[in-house]
Amino acid sequence: MRSDPKADLQHIAIIMDGNGRWARKRGLTRIKGHSAAERSIHDAVEVCGELGVEYLTLYAFSTENWSRPKAEVSFIMKLLSRFIKGNIEDLDDKNVKLRTTGRLNDLPEGPRQDLERAMERTSGNTGLNLILALSYGGRAELRDAFVQIAHGISTGDMDPSEITEELISAHMYNSDVPDPDVVIRTSGEQRLSNFLLWESAYSEFVFTPVLWPDFHAEQLHNALDQYRSRKRRFGGLE
Repeated sequence: MRSDPKADLQHIAIIMDGNGRWARKRGLTRIKGHSAAERSIHDAVEVCGELGVEYLTLYAFSTENWSRPKAEVSFIMKLLSRFIKGNIEDLDDKNVKLRTTGRLNDLPEGPRQDLERAMERTSGNTGLNLILALSYGGRAELRDAFVQIAHGISTGDMDPSEITEELISAHMYNSDVPDPDVVIRTSGEQRLSNFLLWESAYSEFVFTPVLWPDFHAEQLHNALDQYRSRKRRFGGLE
């Protein structure tokens, strides 16, 4: 019998890794791997909805990903628009609220406008918050937060002695979102890759060798079983 994560699982964050290797193993182009990843996103949304999870953050495109070949970046941006247009009806019907995190102004106008329209359409929904991390980097987020705090100090609206961890958290991109309970990374890599560096200080980590296009409902349940088998002490004692 599977354990029930409802009691203490608010926020799942996933580093969706392995699209390129999935395609290469099959003699396909990297672009085909990105296309194949959509079903895994559907499954993650379904499982989170069934379990009553409030927040699901998917690392979709990092600040470093802009350095990839232009053709691949262009395809990913087109895929983003296609995903939004093709799934907004279903997400809305499922009461999913679409959100983002990252430097959205870096995105091309078309995908950015598609995102904005989808977020506006689902803004009143009260179910799962699906957060797409786009042009996101943990160091960039911290830098942007520090710039805001420095500006407050320079204008006299803030005193350096007032800087606390809570104040820094309040200047993160989505300050209303609780820190992730668990960060899952697919593909066998065991690193954060600049993802939610501040927010994941006390998150549990689950690393799986499964490539993202093969990471479906069963694999997500297995990862959550690993999470639930652990004792979270946040630096204290049981």
